[in-house]
Amino acid sequence: MTLAISVENLSKSYRLGQISTGTFTHDLAIWWAMIRGKPNPLLKIGETDHGNRSGEELWALKDVSFTVEQGEVLGIIGRNGAGKSTLLKILSRVTAPTNGRIRVRGLVASLLEVGTGFHPELTGRENIYLNGTILGMTKQEVARKFDEIVDFAEVEKFIDTPVKRYSSGMYVRLAFAVAAHLEPEILVVDEVLAVGDAEFQKKCLGKMGDVAKQGRTVLFVSHNMAAVTSLCSRVIHLDMGSFINHGLPTEVVQHYLSGNVNNASINLADRSDRVGNHLGCITGITITDKNATPIDTVISGQDVTVCVEYKVLIGEAIENGVCILIFKTQLGQPLFSCSTRLFNEYLRLTSLGRLFCRIPRFPLNQGNYYIDVMLKKGTDSRDILDSIENAMQISVIAGDFFDTGRVANSVSSPTLVEHSWSSDEI
Repeated sequence: MTLAISVENLSKSYRLGQISTGTFTHDLAIWWAMIRGKPNPLLKIGETDHGNRSGEELWALKDVSFTVEQGEVLGIIGRNGAGKSTLLKILSRVTAPTNGRIRVRGLVASLLEVGTGFHPELTGRENIYLNGTILGMTKQEVARKFDEIVDFAEVEKFIDTPVKRYSSGMYVRLAFAVAAHLEPEILVVDEVLAVGDAEFQKKCLGKMGDVAKQGRTVLFVSHNMAAVTSLCSRVIHLDMGSFINHGLPTEVVQHYLSGNVNNASINLADRSDRVGNHLGCITGITITDKNATPIDTVISGQDVTVCVEYKVLIGEAIENGVCILIFKTQLGQPLFSCSTRLFNEYLRLTSLGRLFCRIPRFPLNQGNYYIDVMLKKGTDSRDILDSIENAMQISVIAGDFFDTGRVANSVSSPTLVEHSWSSDEI
């Protein structure tokens, strides 16, 4: 047995609220303002200094140990804030651990965030060669793989365009293609594949499977449990920075999902597994029938309304708010979404309020599902006010969706689509 990665008693802590902008000049300016009781001089207009300078210590990882064999595909799962991305950054040498030791045998290629390692002013072509050089490849080796990379990323038309003009989808397609095709011995992939469309995600999963078959090692972080169970040979579960368990994908995923059921029963205002800039807070979510009566179970084809309660944590209303609901299976596969941006409408989010999303003829068949909820500001994917995965679990029972007196098979058709048939003789 050849070990590709060995992690021993790994821990990583951060000091919350400490001055750490990355430059001495900026740190000095903030420090001088603090001792004079002045606001942060580097804040942008409209930003709020929340004064979180207490120096509280946060352990993103706590005493984590595991090994990864060469050629193994290891899945890493857990809620938001579990420490998954921190672990990958340490393994990729992006950040250093506070305690513990890691041993990595082989060249590591990482895809941690959209555009990681790309220079925005350089073209796609130049960035391919730049990344290849960083990975230790010669110019000839990169040239040999160049056409294959461009073809996989589907950016041939824009290969000589600066990547700062690429969409987020084009960015991640090219970044993944470079990371996967330049023959690293260890491929590290975070949740960034969620940026791509469904067809590209399928291509990426297939490529990671090919990489594993070639005897190379893959570390894969994802909230898509179906992808994890189909791709990975082993899964580890992290929670609040601690190692929970590891084993066969189906067993570990099932244990993780049973915890999601418990989370979905917790009052949303008390949920700690949320992400965002804390300028807003989702406080509740309910489903009501056409009489505005809260219901626990939905019948396929029933008219329902999803009510999202929120509060804004700054002293003024947010004019360009966006709300997104994502309905997904218990394995995390998205089925459909509802977004105010699909109607090109912004919401005005006041200090306290409720948002109503009416869904006529509810289109899911019998089964149990989850709803993710997100509040954001504008169209920038980084400007999230609050986001909660598995905010609510809903149970759906089969109904006469098509008004035919028959019920659709829930195994072959989890999502119901209104349609009709006709015939003609030829």
